[in-house]
This record gives sequence, C-alpha cells and structure tokens, in this order.
Amino acid sequence: MILHVQYKDFKYDYVNTRVLDRLLADGSLIEFYRPSKKRMVNVYRDPIRGMGGNYFGPDRRQRHETNNG
Repeated sequence: MILHVQYKDFKYDYVNTRVLDRLLADGSLIEFYRPSKKRMVNVYRDPIRGMGGNYFGPDRRQRHETNNG
C-alpha cells in the first residue's frame, strides 16, 4: 500500500508501508495518511504504530487450555 506522508521539512511524498515504518521509527515525519480514518494523522497528537501503552485487561493472545479428558 502506498501512503501520503509529510516530512519534518514540510515536504510531501508517497511511500510504501515498509518505508513508513522506518520513517516513523526514525522520527522523520510530521504526519501521514491513514486510510481507515480517511485523513492525515499527526505523529505527535494521534496514536501511531509502536506507541504501546499499558493494558491491564486479560491477555487475549494467551493460549487457553481446554480440558478434553
């Protein structure tokens, strides 16, 4: 997928998602287009990949064993 991005020098470009991940990790962007929101998202204000956070609910990825015997 190709996405529209804005760099810190205010120039615009189109990049694929692999390059987007690198640019986000490098801190090179101001904003990028998020298709699910149908708008540009600001990397300083809006939630982005890798921001993480604290989750205190049940671990949904944990494998649950069933007793079949």
